[in-house]
Amino acid sequence: MGETYLGAGSAAIRHHYDIGNEFWQVWLDPTMTYSCAMWETADDDLEQAQRRKLDYHVAQAGAAGTARVLDVGCGWGSLLTHLVDSSDVEQVVGLTLSEAQAEYLRASAPANAEVLVRNWTDYEPDAPFDAIISIGAFEHFARQGLSSEEQIEAYRRFFCACRSWLKPGGRLSLQTIAYGDVPRDRPLRDRFIVDEIFPESELPRLADIARAAEMVLEIERVRNDRADYVKTLRAWFDRLRTRRADAVVASSEEMVVRYERYLRMFAYSMELGAFTLLRLTMRRIDLPGRW
Repeated sequence: MGETYLGAGSAAIRHHYDIGNEFWQVWLDPTMTYSCAMWETADDDLEQAQRRKLDYHVAQAGAAGTARVLDVGCGWGSLLTHLVDSSDVEQVVGLTLSEAQAEYLRASAPANAEVLVRNWTDYEPDAPFDAIISIGAFEHFARQGLSSEEQIEAYRRFFCACRSWLKPGGRLSLQTIAYGDVPRDRPLRDRFIVDEIFPESELPRLADIARAAEMVLEIERVRNDRADYVKTLRAWFDRLRTRRADAVVASSEEMVVRYERYLRMFAYSMELGAFTLLRLTMRRIDLPGRW
């Protein structure tokens, strides 16, 4: 796009995600979904809550039964598969910066799902999309050390790209972790999660997203589902602990200890409100026709 990229670099993304697909398979649910689930009842299990989340984003984006949908940050492909198999989408494009995720998807993605190892800044579609969904990638679109205005500009560039890729009236369904009750000028006391788990990446605030979207995408709905992420993190932690020996074989003792600490700390931070989980429905703004 001819502009300096303001997000986390591909090496930082691979630091977190490319640690072995077998490790993730040990403690994620069978859909291999690595983002906050959506819980409703005490009887929900993790897979049910994850599938409900996928259904929610498909509905919010108006993606079911459409011709083309873009998944920005497609992970291990749970949404790609869901869009094709359960939502009758004709063609799906998924973007990821993780070579490990792409390798996994090459063996499992549906035939009409195209997976590209590419940053959204380097992507230009050959046709517009009916809908765009991005779950758990927005956290990486601004890097640490930016000023407040630079961070908002990083998000605005993404929203402008989405607007240009969408058909008139098309929607973006976005899910992201965000800062909650932490003053902008007060650094986190323990930066373990920010520095060792998600290097370079900086989280948004709801106000940043709102400012970045002005005159580009209309925010139709906002959900704060912080409690859902607490439940998700605890479910992952329990699964990791239950199959701890398998996780060590798939990675290392050091890696398992690191992720136990991360999941435990992140759940506690979510409970305190230092972090939150936002789900936003956004619509392309188009000028109305003449009366």
